[in-house]
Amino acid sequence: MYAITIPEPGGPEALVWAEVPDPVAGEGEVLVDVVSSAVNRADVLQRQGFYNPPPGASPYPGLECSGRISAIGPGVTGWAVGDEVCALLAGGGYAERVAVPAGQLLPVPEGIGTALAAALPEVTATVWSNVFMVAHLRPGETLLVHGGSSGIGTMAIQLAKAVGARVAVTAGGPEKLARCAELGADILIDYREQDFVEELREATDGAGADVILDIVGAKYLDRNVKSLAVNGRLAVIGLQGGVKGELNLGALLNKRAAVTATSLRGRPLAEKAAIVAAVREHVWPLVADGVVRPVVDRTVPMPDAAEAHRVLESSAHIGKVLLRAPAG
Repeated sequence: MYAITIPEPGGPEALVWAEVPDPVAGEGEVLVDVVSSAVNRADVLQRQGFYNPPPGASPYPGLECSGRISAIGPGVTGWAVGDEVCALLAGGGYAERVAVPAGQLLPVPEGIGTALAAALPEVTATVWSNVFMVAHLRPGETLLVHGGSSGIGTMAIQLAKAVGARVAVTAGGPEKLARCAELGADILIDYREQDFVEELREATDGAGADVILDIVGAKYLDRNVKSLAVNGRLAVIGLQGGVKGELNLGALLNKRAAVTATSLRGRPLAEKAAIVAAVREHVWPLVADGVVRPVVDRTVPMPDAAEAHRVLESSAHIGKVLLRAPAG
């Protein structure tokens, strides 16, 4: 088969479409013939040499894919050859085939084509696990999403609105904010022109956000704590603004607030399977009913993954960037 390889870390040109050995479905795994994959920030970090796959995972980038099952490994039940699926991966999505633990498979939702389904596994698993399973967002509460026009952000807006929450977003520029508003965002903050702490305080009559979903990290830590409501929960899922910040524990104590930080890729299989099961139970019906939809900016041929990485790094996109396998 062919896959995107990274012979040496570097810029987008480091991504090389090359012939590699075919994967084999091991115990508890299925083999998926890939139709589409999606590009995530973690893939960029892996390409740059900063985020290696966990032990035993495929060396090729790609944290999600969609396609059709072509082989079933020992011990797998409930799936059959020919099933159309999408999957959460620890790696290997930028390839013509990938072996996937059965617990990380999801059926292609009703109303969504197989190619488009590649935009769903990573964002739905990330948002549901952090905003709902960890931070316990409830109806009537306010969620602040940093990077509202990103793949994660566009999904977070829709899921939060679906459960009856109020949504505030930060994004760069009127076009991105307008798209967030179309998805249901109530409070629109241009981080290039406005101070999100002050804008959120004014929009919530001083209350702040009950939950904050943050992709920035250290750069926003102090301001995020200032933006939390009493009993607020800050969920850090990205470090685009650095890894070390100063935390005012006094402010956290006064608000009886909590800070959590999670990643998805390196979790044990059982934890990933539990998250995927929760997504299938709670999110998939919303997708089937058309309440929640993937937002896709563009699709790029998989051999041209370098171009997709350039798009992602430019931050000019809204939603997800997909890669279409040659035979997809």
